[in-house]
Amino acid sequence: MDDLKLQEELGKGQYGTVQKVSHQVTNVVMAMKEIRLELDETKLHQILMELDILHKSTSDYIVEFYGAFFIESCVYYCMEYMDAGSLDKLYGDGVPEDVLSKITHSMVKGLRFLKDDLSIIHRDVKPTNVLVNLAGQVKLCDFGVSGQLDKSLAKTNIGCQSYMAPERIKAANTYTVSSDVWSLGLSLVEMAGGKYPYTYDNMFAQLKAIVDEEPPTLPEEFTPDAKDFISACLRKDPQKRPTYGELLEHPFITKYQDVDVDMAAWAQQALATRKARDLEARQKSVAKPNVS
Repeated sequence: MDDLKLQEELGKGQYGTVQKVSHQVTNVVMAMKEIRLELDETKLHQILMELDILHKSTSDYIVEFYGAFFIESCVYYCMEYMDAGSLDKLYGDGVPEDVLSKITHSMVKGLRFLKDDLSIIHRDVKPTNVLVNLAGQVKLCDFGVSGQLDKSLAKTNIGCQSYMAPERIKAANTYTVSSDVWSLGLSLVEMAGGKYPYTYDNMFAQLKAIVDEEPPTLPEEFTPDAKDFISACLRKDPQKRPTYGELLEHPFITKYQDVDVDMAAWAQQALATRKARDLEARQKSVAKPNVS
């Protein structure tokens, strides 16, 4: 800890905080996750799972891991600092198709690496868990609920319910990586349209809609290729969803592969827009009269 200089808090999570730090020895800026260990065994297992995955991951589409250490009742681990933040804070009113294609390519590559190289299913794919830097790189993070695949099936049911595939909501004991393909598709619809598609007054109505209603679609302005990609990801029958290999060969991905999409410019503009909105919201809240 003596080698690290705290700069600012980046966020608070379920189990602790994430801070921006500077490693004084190497002059590298990092994101440091602090997790308190006054936890039950399940949560401790999740921490160890995430550390194990980060340690083993050598992919351009997974956040880089620098190391971890313990101090009394806390574990700290240091990861690559992604200076534009998470996609849920960046998509604004919606992401254009060429940018969405590049984001999708990175997410699928990261998910395929987890499956093929580590036999891991992410289980919590959502815009919050996809980070971007100002160079325009897109990487997966947050592996605390990731599950070890046993002959390609995962056997426990944790993750964010709002992004769960219908078969997981129906409490199936076992499911495959195709459940993450559903979560990917739902995340892309959210990023394209600028809002989470299942908006209901309560969680029960939301989960019922995911199971029973027709899946959401992309906004009208997107091409047939993009819409076909999403509809393939959001098939109700998990066995009919494409594999990661098939997704990478889909025209929605391949037609932008050789196109020079300026992801750095998009990330910088998206971050500037978000900061301007945050500032405006703060000014409005300060300006409101205090009515007692």
